[in-house]
Amino acid sequence: MSSSDDLLDLIRATPEIDLLLRSSFGFDIDRKYYGEGLRLASGLPLEVIAGESAGGAYFLCAEQNGRRPVVYASSEGEGGLLADDLADALEIIIGLEWRDCLTFSGGGDVEAMQISAQHLERSRGKYNPDIDNEAAQVAAALSLRVVPVGDLVIRLHAAASKTEPDYVVTADDGEAFDSPFGELVEPRHGGWS
Repeated sequence: MSSSDDLLDLIRATPEIDLLLRSSFGFDIDRKYYGEGLRLASGLPLEVIAGESAGGAYFLCAEQNGRRPVVYASSEGEGGLLADDLADALEIIIGLEWRDCLTFSGGGDVEAMQISAQHLERSRGKYNPDIDNEAAQVAAALSLRVVPVGDLVIRLHAAASKTEPDYVVTADDGEAFDSPFGELVEPRHGGWS
C-alpha cells in the first residue's frame, strides 16, 4: 500500500477532515464519477481519487520512485501534473487558491503566479475567515505541513511545468487537454478586488 492509499484511508476514516476537504478545499473523495476514459498521453491509466463541485477530478498516476504523482483534469479541458504525490498535492490544495493561480499565470510565468497568489490569498480569507484554521486542522490530522503561499506557488509551477510530455491528460478519443497554465494575468472585469 502506498502512502497515497494510506492518506486516502485516513481521510475516509476521519469524517470531519473529509467534510473540510470537501466543503472548504474542493477535494471530495466521494465524487469520483468524472474522468472515465481519461488517461495520460503515454497511454498509462489514471485512477480517479476525488472530484470537486465544478466537475474537475484528481487522479493518481502509476507509481514512480516510490511515489504516485497527482494529476488534475478540469471539466473545461485543462489538465496536468499537480504534485509528485498526494501529500504534496494536499498541501497545495489546502494552502493555495491553486486553480486560479494557474488560470492567472500569464502562460506559466512564476512571477505572475506569485502576484496572483497574493491577491487570491486576500480574497480567500474574505470569503471564508476560518480558512487558515481549517487548513491547519486538515494539515494536523493528515500529518501535512502548512507551507507558505510563496513556496506553494513555486512547487505548483514546478509540477505544472513537468506536465509535458509525461502527464498530458487525454480523452478517450485521444484529444489532449490544454495546458494547466492560463494566459490571463488578472481578472477581466475590474481587476483584483
